[in-house]
Amino acid sequence: MRVFKYSSWCFTVVGLLAGVVGATPAADKRQTSGLSPKVYNNLPLGQIKPTGWLQNQLNIQANGLAGNLNVFYPLITQGSWTGGTKNYSNLNEAGSYWYNGIVPLAYITDNSRLKTAVQSFLNHVLDTQWADGWLGNESNNQWQPRFLWGRYPFFFGAIMHVEADPSYTTRFVTAFHKFVALSNTMLKNKQGYGDWTQGTRWQDYAMALQWLYDNHPNGNEALLLDTMQRIKNVSTNWRDVFSASKFPTTAVTDMRIYWHGVNLAEGLKASAATYRFTHDASEKTDASSGWDRLYQYHGRPSGIFAADEHLAGLEAIRGTELCLVVVSSTKSSYLYQVFGEPKYAERAERQAYNSLPGTISGDMWSHQYLQQQNQVAVKNMNPNPFPSDGSYSNVFGLEPNYPCCTVNHPQGFPKFVANAFVASVDGKSLTQVYFGPLAVKTTLSGLGATVSVNVNTNYPFADDIKTTITTDKPFTFYIRVPTWINSQAKIQVGSAAATAFSPDILSADIKTESRPHGSIAIHRGTLNYALDIPRKSTLIKTTYSAEPRASDYQFDATGNWNYAIDPSTLTFNAPPSGTSLKSPIFDSGAPPLSISVTGCTVNWSLAGTTFTSSPPEKPACTGAKTKLTLIPYGATKLRISEFPVISG
Repeated sequence: MRVFKYSSWCFTVVGLLAGVVGATPAADKRQTSGLSPKVYNNLPLGQIKPTGWLQNQLNIQANGLAGNLNVFYPLITQGSWTGGTKNYSNLNEAGSYWYNGIVPLAYITDNSRLKTAVQSFLNHVLDTQWADGWLGNESNNQWQPRFLWGRYPFFFGAIMHVEADPSYTTRFVTAFHKFVALSNTMLKNKQGYGDWTQGTRWQDYAMALQWLYDNHPNGNEALLLDTMQRIKNVSTNWRDVFSASKFPTTAVTDMRIYWHGVNLAEGLKASAATYRFTHDASEKTDASSGWDRLYQYHGRPSGIFAADEHLAGLEAIRGTELCLVVVSSTKSSYLYQVFGEPKYAERAERQAYNSLPGTISGDMWSHQYLQQQNQVAVKNMNPNPFPSDGSYSNVFGLEPNYPCCTVNHPQGFPKFVANAFVASVDGKSLTQVYFGPLAVKTTLSGLGATVSVNVNTNYPFADDIKTTITTDKPFTFYIRVPTWINSQAKIQVGSAAATAFSPDILSADIKTESRPHGSIAIHRGTLNYALDIPRKSTLIKTTYSAEPRASDYQFDATGNWNYAIDPSTLTFNAPPSGTSLKSPIFDSGAPPLSISVTGCTVNWSLAGTTFTSSPPEKPACTGAKTKLTLIPYGATKLRISEFPVISG
């Protein structure tokens, strides 16, 4: 047995098996036919479980809005995917979005009620497959044409479903192959891709087809590869969109479909999906440069990028859609698995611990459509700072602005957990990708080793981690090393003396990030820190009387927010040893760690009646200097997270 103990970000290894930290397994040789292998394979759904506070977070979600949509919400209870007539668009994505998120939530939390719900959904879809292979209720002479896009989230959900419950494998694989044959014919006939998305999300289908090729090709390899190429040929050229000569460097005013935020989040993984069937190694370089370009010109300190429907630049009052957050996080995991570049995983972790909880209420019964980095009011905004979205977009509610995030947001936390560990393609090593309280039990196929990993930690709300690894055979264990580490960490092997470790691991310093107008953002480790503005909550409306917890709320500030800070006074306040975490953890006053800083009120006005103007550059104090407390961004619902710096 090995025990890794990271105490104040210090590793202790006990046992006889050699550990490898921070390295990357060698990838297989490049292929020229079939599919190029990924660097890592995901573990089947259910083999990774949350523990501690993260388990509590998933249970809050299962007992919150996500876990109850199938009880009261007409888009699910009367949805078109299960024989009803309710939908919010002809994309027919409401049911498949819901299924895609609830499958991992159900099996990761081992929630019998939700398992029954997703089993019923899958049974209905498979039982009602059309004779020609179509999955879903559309026929070309019915209420809408057949568009391929709405199937893609269903395939992702079903793939995870058969991983967690292999009894469905034969039925689903048979149905999927039948659908592939139909879709190939549709593509030859120029059908199936004329919907609103205009081919921007084709790579999701390629990913699903690649799972089928890798695991259950059934002699249809040529058809699967041909279908991947055909869907790509009639879809968005993401390489071109992300190119240096064409990518927008400021907020867009021309609302093109491929500059739409969620479509861009989908497009981030196009190079990875393409690389696997074209074997073009330059896709890796293009994926990396496109990624950097997006976050350079539109990135947020909370880890996400800005698009209040379309790319929104760097201003702190512009919005980011919740759908964008969950899609970006899960697709970042895929990029990491295909290419092995750590920056994709590091950003996914930042999103999971900052921008995702920052736009959902602590009890997970309400959410925003759009979040802002500097968010001083949550209400119907007049004037509206969002050019393409409604004035109701930043309200916390059931379906503010549009229902898509209501049914799509459930995938966020469960898929983060499901991708927290990966195996090498040769089945001989295991890699810890994300940090948090987790437990893994898996078999490494290349060694026949049965491995258990238990990570005991309050991370990211504490700096102590203890990891226990049990195995019946030697294997190699890798740990992704974050870029924000400092020189305080040491590694101890067995009972030997602790020694300095290079690269130094996981101990973090406070860092500032330059933002527009001379403002700064504050980070420590994976967490972005913000001023938590005290607020008053007012009920706006309850849409469905049968479920009053799913209501809409307005938040108004009850304290000052117009502060500038002195960054030289930033001080980290660690939680006392043995601190128990509050529940829910992502809410005001809950996180046990903070950063203090000296600040003062300054002349910083509202641009409208509900949102701030740009931070003033080097403002003078208008009030006495005071000590401010900053807390993790994800626990704030009204906030300032991009601060002006005090003059002088």
